[in-house]
Amino acid sequence: MRFNTWTPYVFVVIILMLFINISCNDDTLDLSKDKEELPENTVNGIPQIVINTNGATIVDDPKIIAEISISEEGIISYNGKIGIEIRGASSQMFPKKSYGLETRDSNNQDLDVSLLGLPEEEDWILYAPYTDKSLMRNMLTYDLSRDLGQYASRSVFVELTINNEYKGVYVFMEKLKRDALRIDINKLKPDENSGEAVTGGYILKIDKTAGNNAGGGGYNNQNSFVSQYTPNYGSSQAKIHFLYEYPDAVDITSEQKTYISSYISNFEDALKGDNFQDPNSGYATYIDVPSFIDFFLINELSNNVDGYRISTYMHKDKNKKLKMGPIWDFNLAFGNADYCSGGDSNVWAYKFNERCGGDGWLVPFWWNRLMQDPAYVAQVKQRWAELRSNTFSEAAIMEKLDSYRGILNAEGAINQNFETWDILGLYIWPNNFIGTSYAEEHNYLKQWIQDRLIWLDGAIDAL
Repeated sequence: MRFNTWTPYVFVVIILMLFINISCNDDTLDLSKDKEELPENTVNGIPQIVINTNGATIVDDPKIIAEISISEEGIISYNGKIGIEIRGASSQMFPKKSYGLETRDSNNQDLDVSLLGLPEEEDWILYAPYTDKSLMRNMLTYDLSRDLGQYASRSVFVELTINNEYKGVYVFMEKLKRDALRIDINKLKPDENSGEAVTGGYILKIDKTAGNNAGGGGYNNQNSFVSQYTPNYGSSQAKIHFLYEYPDAVDITSEQKTYISSYISNFEDALKGDNFQDPNSGYATYIDVPSFIDFFLINELSNNVDGYRISTYMHKDKNKKLKMGPIWDFNLAFGNADYCSGGDSNVWAYKFNERCGGDGWLVPFWWNRLMQDPAYVAQVKQRWAELRSNTFSEAAIMEKLDSYRGILNAEGAINQNFETWDILGLYIWPNNFIGTSYAEEHNYLKQWIQDRLIWLDGAIDAL
């Protein structure tokens, strides 16, 4: 057989073509699989989350196994297994449900992953804005809190589909938990029960007991401890309960319970005492005052009807003072509640008890008492003036609101949400305002904030 000078090259080309053909038919070599393009009609300007429960029903507890797919700009960015359950307390009355989920591996074990650009973790929340028809009250508040330098749950607008049924606009967000990139406090171990080791970290919350029913349900010695001071304007039976969030009611030791409950008790004694203003022996020896002031101002900016008394978190790191926050759950804030002056733009949120002293959850005496210290009030005024020139300026807040609307409206997500949940023009508890269109809801929120800023400028100046 005779070979010419091209024969070796032809041979190489044939072999390469055979290799490429085999590779294209071998799924194990298809590196594009994680970037699969979606059908054109599913592409949207905000991330799409698709969940398949394989016929199982999502319940309040326990989590069921399901599959999740997340796409961004029409490209699948994550596929995997999850555990998912319905979450929330009073929000469970609404047909649009919020969900808690855990990312899991193929063996159904918890798996830390980064989703939608958020830091790696395993616990996530799909929050369902329903009574908040602007869809953005929580997003706004969390963004503002981070702008203040205080951690709040990182959040992303998404659209959710479960078992081929479109569920509307959701907010995908981090669950509040101890983590170096979330609530950054020391990991307290079960054997750390004395000395410096027992001083932190802890997360407490003042809240309803939903999801924290250790010890037989309701408030009890296993899941909480009680303040020794009756809240202002409350009946003699009114109590403030502090729930153990981290370590939780199952894991916290008796020594750790004693330490953190005694710390709170000592703080309250100092705050209630005659020398409470003393910087060396008063309340300031126990609390991180700047965090209290930021917590106060963001609750007041929004006139959060749940502020200070429900969904109220605080935390303490090892050898550190008690800090307020992170903030949580502002869907009834910014004029969205029709009870206890929750819709008003000209009242103090911290004076809730004066208006509604018979409520089952009241504001601790802390906030009234702090406002009796001229040094504390001076710091509130200074911080407010600082924030009004940037983070809390009308222009900065309006820009955020318009930006959110632009994101949601870019590909018709707002229209799709309210086609699915036909509630515009209807009263959904506890709406203070009922707009007949999304534009009216959005404009109401903007006008309410503008009115609130004007009132707070005068009210804080007059303190």
